[in-house]
Amino acid sequence: MATTDRQATTLALAHALSAAERGLAVLPLSRTKLPALRSPHRDDPAPSPCHGECGRLGHGVYDASSDPARIRELFAAAPWATGYGIACGLPPHHLIGIDLDVKTGTDSSAALRELALRHLFTIPPTVVVVTPSGGRHLWLSGPPDVVVPNSAGRLAPGIDIRGAGGYLVGPGSRTGQGVYAAAPGTAHLAPAPCPRSLLRLLLPPPRAHHPTPPATGGHGQGLVQFVLAAHEGQRNTRLFWAACRAYEDGIGPALVDALVEAARGTGLAEREARATIASAARMTGHRP
Repeated sequence: MATTDRQATTLALAHALSAAERGLAVLPLSRTKLPALRSPHRDDPAPSPCHGECGRLGHGVYDASSDPARIRELFAAAPWATGYGIACGLPPHHLIGIDLDVKTGTDSSAALRELALRHLFTIPPTVVVVTPSGGRHLWLSGPPDVVVPNSAGRLAPGIDIRGAGGYLVGPGSRTGQGVYAAAPGTAHLAPAPCPRSLLRLLLPPPRAHHPTPPATGGHGQGLVQFVLAAHEGQRNTRLFWAACRAYEDGIGPALVDALVEAARGTGLAEREARATIASAARMTGHRP
């Protein structure tokens, strides 16, 4: 490993430990901004859902910790890490990240100002992290009893939300594009409470209740709940896995509508959900 990489890893660990002192749970990241440790289940023929219950490292944001000994263990297992992620949605801050991206044809800062005027809220002084591309991450804290989901562009073009199951690249991280840094005058601040009017915009609309067909029993309900628990980036995979199990167990046709409704609740479009379920049916030798 080059000296510069070793220095970047040492600095990333130091910044991560500093963040942990503020109660933030962290995990090592590679230069690509992805978790530095690969999944221990990547070669399993049919991986079961695991958030670290197996006891091994490599479960992405579920590895995140604020315990210094655990953080050092994570970085020791990933000596190529040059940055760190900060898990959102966890106590004590229940962090919510407002990611103001820089994209051609969009002005995310102007979009946020317009939302603030329309819905009568102001962003209080809080931690702001400047990205290598010139974007900004605003750190806000949420109520402990509210789960804010991840979303991309749902609030407005160029505005992504990092909530439960997501993470923010921490200041001091070095990526292939450059270094993330706290904006002047904000590094010492605590994440400010998310304004209530903004918080309402971040929550998905209430879902219509469609009970699981009685014929599917408890196993069918478990598959539906498995899909409902999906985070962004897991939605299609979880839906496909659940649909395969349903068809293999003979309850696929009866469970289709409930699985589609669950997938829609996680943010998938109905057309995409039905296409995924149809693929699962074909994969298991059934007619969609």
